[in-house]
Amino acid sequence: MNQDLSIVSLIAHASLAVQLVIAALLIVSLASWSVIFGKLIALSRIKTGNDAFEQEFWSGKNLNDLYNGVATKTNGAPLERIFASGMREFLKLRERRVTEAGALLDGARRAMRASFQRELDAMESNLSFLASVGSVSPYVGLFGTIWGIMHAFVGLSNVQQVTLATVAPGIAEALVATAIGLFAAIPAVLAYNRFARQIDRSAITLESFIEEFSNILQRNASQPPAQAAGSVR
Repeated sequence: MNQDLSIVSLIAHASLAVQLVIAALLIVSLASWSVIFGKLIALSRIKTGNDAFEQEFWSGKNLNDLYNGVATKTNGAPLERIFASGMREFLKLRERRVTEAGALLDGARRAMRASFQRELDAMESNLSFLASVGSVSPYVGLFGTIWGIMHAFVGLSNVQQVTLATVAPGIAEALVATAIGLFAAIPAVLAYNRFARQIDRSAITLESFIEEFSNILQRNASQPPAQAAGSVR
C-alpha cells in the first residue's frame, strides 16, 4: 500500500504525453529565467548609464566636447546614442549651409526620434516571450493534467475494485503538469510586469531628454555655426 509519491517518482511513472508536456514546460521555464536575469542586468546598466550621462549633460559641459566623447564610444547608454544622433544630424545640416532654424530642429528631432524607437525596441526585446510564457504555460500544464487524468481513468477501467490508493497516484501524476505550468508562468508574469514598468520609466526619461535637448538646439540654431556647435547650455 505504501507508494512513492515524490515529484520525481510521479514524473517517472507518468504517461509519455505528460512527460513530454513537463519536459517542454521545464525547458521554457529555464529559458524564461535566462531572459529574466539577462533583462535585469541590461535594464540596470541602461539606468546607470542614462543617469551618468544626464548628470554630465547638465553639468554645463561644452556640446562639442560632449559629442566628441560620446561619438567614440562603442557601447554607450541609450541617452548617449540619442544625443549623438541628434547632434550629428544638427552638425551635418550646418555643414550643408542650412541656416533655417526650423529645418535644423526638425532634422535633429527626426534623427533623435528614430534613435529613440530603436532603443525602445532593444529594451523591449524578449518581453513578448515572457508574456507568452506567462499566458500559455498554465494551459499547457492543464492539457497535461487532463491527458494524465484520462490516461489514469482508462487504466482504472481494468481494475475491479477502485480505491483511493489506486486512484491517487494517477491523479497526482497528472496534477504535476499543472504545478509545473504555474511554476513556469508565475515568474514570467511578475518579471514581465516589472520590466514593462521599468521600460516605461526609461522611455519617459528618453522622451523628456529629446524635448529638452530640442529646446537647446532651437536656441543654438539661430547662432553662427561655430558658436552653435560649441555653445554651453
